[in-house]
Amino acid sequence: MQDVAERIQTHLSSMSKSQRRIAELIENNYEKTAYLTAARLGEMAGVSEPTVVRFAAELGYSGYPQFQRAMQEMLRARLTPNQRIDATNLRVGEGDLIKQVMTQDMQRIRDTMERLDRAAFSAAADAILSAKNIYIIGARSASTLASFLQLNLSLIFDGVRLLQPTSISEVFEQILQIGPQDVLIAISFPRYSTKLSRAVEYARAQGAFVLSLTDSPASPIAKDASCILTAESDMASFADSLVAPLSILNAMIAEITRRAAPMIRERFDRLEALWDEYNVYAKS
Repeated sequence: MQDVAERIQTHLSSMSKSQRRIAELIENNYEKTAYLTAARLGEMAGVSEPTVVRFAAELGYSGYPQFQRAMQEMLRARLTPNQRIDATNLRVGEGDLIKQVMTQDMQRIRDTMERLDRAAFSAAADAILSAKNIYIIGARSASTLASFLQLNLSLIFDGVRLLQPTSISEVFEQILQIGPQDVLIAISFPRYSTKLSRAVEYARAQGAFVLSLTDSPASPIAKDASCILTAESDMASFADSLVAPLSILNAMIAEITRRAAPMIRERFDRLEALWDEYNVYAKS
């Protein structure tokens, strides 16, 4: 799938003079224009708001909101850390930073909930519950999500493995024996890791069920996935805001717990006895 920059180049020759002004403004100021309203973008380009909306349609988007979202996705995938800081500062300005960041996080969760594919979510839960082995991989900021999921699933199932993506050769060594009875859960958000997309491709070729948790069907780890769950992510300065994918993982753990309640209760009874016997947790 083409991103905004590629679509602009593809359609440039057929654009009107006004549309070319919009294209030139965007290409020279992606980090500044990605969060502008259609009216404000038109004002900066010296064209009308309807011209901006027609420009988005010319590029193949259903409307300006979809076009703006595509610009923001491309922005997160392409920007360096310093450019991310500049883009975030432009969005937040001099206002109440805490309120704005938390409000945006809440909106990401709402948008994710509305767009979540319930059938894909249910299929992912089915696959995890029936898997012989569960492999989990996440690179860079997504590694925290992978660790969280591994910690909780390992309390429920045996054979839960957290992969360490230090190099592509070591990733392949860790999933060498993956097969049709296994599940690979891959988690990646912009900027994407090439190691994860190769791991997904290999696991699917071996017949494993691959669940990809990412931000878009255009993500590199979505192409070879058996099942895709998409969650909104965004920039919080140079860091990623991943509250929405974390919320999906919480929902998945809750769903699995509900479906396998008798087995899980018996397992936790045994664990609790061991924790008490060996003083694993401090008593208040």
